[in-house]
Amino acid sequence: MSNSPAPLAELSLPVVGMTCASCVSRIERFLGRSDGVADAVVNLATERATVRFDPARIDRRGIVAAIEAAGYEVATPLPATAGAGADGADLARNAEQRALLRHALAATGIGLAMMMVAMWPGGLPWPMERVNTLMLVPATLVQFGLGRRFLLAAAKGLRHGELTMDTLVSLGTLAAYGYSVAVTVAGSGDETYFDSAAVIIGLVLLGRWLESRAKSRAAGAVKALLALRPTTARVLRDGREADLPIDRVRTGDLLRVRPGERVPADGAIVEGASAVDESMLTGESIPVDKRAGEPVTGGTMNASGSFVMRAERIGGDTTLAQIARLVEQAQGSKAPIQRVVDQVTARFVPLVVLVAAGAFAAWMLLGPEPRLPAALTAAVAVLIIACPCAMGLATPTAIMVGTAKGAEAGILVRDGAALEQAQRITTIVLDKTGTITRGQPSVVDLQPLPGTTEAEVLRMAAGAERGSEHPLAEAIVRLADERQAETATAANFTAVSGGGVRATVAGRRVVVGSERHLADEGADIGRLEELAREAAEAGNTPVLVAVDGMAIGLIAVADAVKPEAVAAVRDLRAAGLEVWMLTGDRVAVAHAIGAQVGIEKDRILAEVRPEEKVARIRELQAAGAVVAMVGDGINDSPALAQADLGVAIDTGADVAIEASDITLVGGNLRSVPTAIRLSRATMRTIRQNLAWAFGYNLVLIPVAAGALFPLTGWLLSPALAAGAMALSSVSVVTNSLRLRQFHPG
Repeated sequence: MSNSPAPLAELSLPVVGMTCASCVSRIERFLGRSDGVADAVVNLATERATVRFDPARIDRRGIVAAIEAAGYEVATPLPATAGAGADGADLARNAEQRALLRHALAATGIGLAMMMVAMWPGGLPWPMERVNTLMLVPATLVQFGLGRRFLLAAAKGLRHGELTMDTLVSLGTLAAYGYSVAVTVAGSGDETYFDSAAVIIGLVLLGRWLESRAKSRAAGAVKALLALRPTTARVLRDGREADLPIDRVRTGDLLRVRPGERVPADGAIVEGASAVDESMLTGESIPVDKRAGEPVTGGTMNASGSFVMRAERIGGDTTLAQIARLVEQAQGSKAPIQRVVDQVTARFVPLVVLVAAGAFAAWMLLGPEPRLPAALTAAVAVLIIACPCAMGLATPTAIMVGTAKGAEAGILVRDGAALEQAQRITTIVLDKTGTITRGQPSVVDLQPLPGTTEAEVLRMAAGAERGSEHPLAEAIVRLADERQAETATAANFTAVSGGGVRATVAGRRVVVGSERHLADEGADIGRLEELAREAAEAGNTPVLVAVDGMAIGLIAVADAVKPEAVAAVRDLRAAGLEVWMLTGDRVAVAHAIGAQVGIEKDRILAEVRPEEKVARIRELQAAGAVVAMVGDGINDSPALAQADLGVAIDTGADVAIEASDITLVGGNLRSVPTAIRLSRATMRTIRQNLAWAFGYNLVLIPVAAGALFPLTGWLLSPALAAGAMALSSVSVVTNSLRLRQFHPG
């Protein structure tokens, strides 16, 4: 009986009501304390909580209850309209933005009107006591009506012993409002801060509106991807054609795609030909010629001819839907650098409250008369100007935009950790077949030894290779099919990773593969060594064939170098990276390919098995290198997993993609240096954001406390502090949006 733990489930929920990094910490803490939750990641920028949990111990209802216990709400998903991706979170976010703008304009307008009354040139014909009484009504409306959201959120936090950005805004505005009420009730005629409290609430609301709008722009990548899916498809059924909603298309349906239309599903062309624009997948704007038998991807644009295709994957199974999910997961993840920010923000708000209290006490003890108004101004300014929002948004907004730009260029990043790791890479290790070369080799020569024939060599080799997925095997089988060669069904088939195959064909033991593989199988290959050497020196891969322990012939296979490989290697070296090639192919073939693309002989390792690739990567890591492995085959999976960064070519095996951190859609090798540059640009933006967020607080909190007063006699107005706080968050998000200008190059 197995005692292995049950597999964990994952759930992503839209959270309503988060305002700063302290909110993120509180929700993560509540979820982390819930029985059955393995881990939880809450993203302020995407406003989502991603939870991994044991479904036997907790369900969605329990997770939602934990979020609600923390003082927040979960938006209810609605049925998505075709291609629009609209849900409850979108509707709630849009409604919240409209409410924020209305309340911000109303609070700011009322505050400015009160400010104009208080500062009316020559003064009003009423005593100040009456003016203060008149301003009490609109000030109360703003404080407890338009500013109610801050008070409620702060109260929820206090019930759980938490201090948040809402606590700072509530303390600051209540202090200003409470002092003003006391002055008004006492009838002293002193200056009040009703106008400042109202303007502060208005500016904070306006800042949140601007911040929410900017976050929506940064988070638009997934909706933009889903919008590429057409809403209808022209379906051929029972000899008739009809336009049907996309959700009524079934697997196996025949679909007609006309010029200028988007492909409605993943599948293959069965009739006709066309040029298809696949730029949404690969970033390449040049249409790709497609004809009968070739695959097409949902969401791509049919540029010219008309064709009929068979739908093979629809709805959530399409490549487009999978890419959207990957982008959404990456945008909701955290980069390791975020841990430092989380630790700081967990202590930030309590520290600000202490600083504000200290500033108030210092002014009351040491400040000039009148001390109370100055002390109140300094304390309120400190509370208002402090901004954990900027720190909380610094990392996730940059990751959101960076991963979205990567997806546009055909680079799918698994998570924020992979994006951060890519900028540290010092060494790139490239596989050969399918990575540097096209991975679609063809037979260029077939040489039987005396005593046998070409037909016999091909018959035995193709019979043994039919069970292999290797590109070299496919080339041999393809030639046999083209020549209509008779091949027997193989028995006892075994593939030796990095070597070749062995099988029983027509009752005879057949071994096909490299010299090393045949030697390991005990075959006599002496008569083929010279032929193999000549083939390898010509840049071809020699595939040796032995029957019953005796070599019978050689098949030379050529795999053309990808046209972009030379430029990719050049770009990687120009970026200061060391480039290696590891391959199971012969030394001569590897050196010939390496010479074509510009990789030095001393950085080429040939005739290496999968476990030897892993060992070589470990050696490089032990020498201090941070290694990225780029490959596409099953035999590359161990090396992809061992490397500091695994980069998979998506034309390869699914298992290789699963082992990778970055997937290159379309297999363009130039995407490797692009991914490195994108990572560097994203991390540079994150560092700029964090420098601004921390620097802003380090400089302006002392200014708000009155540090400049002894030199200039100037004390920061709380209203100006509110404006600076709003500008801080918006500046961070706007700086992240600059990544949208990144060009793959």
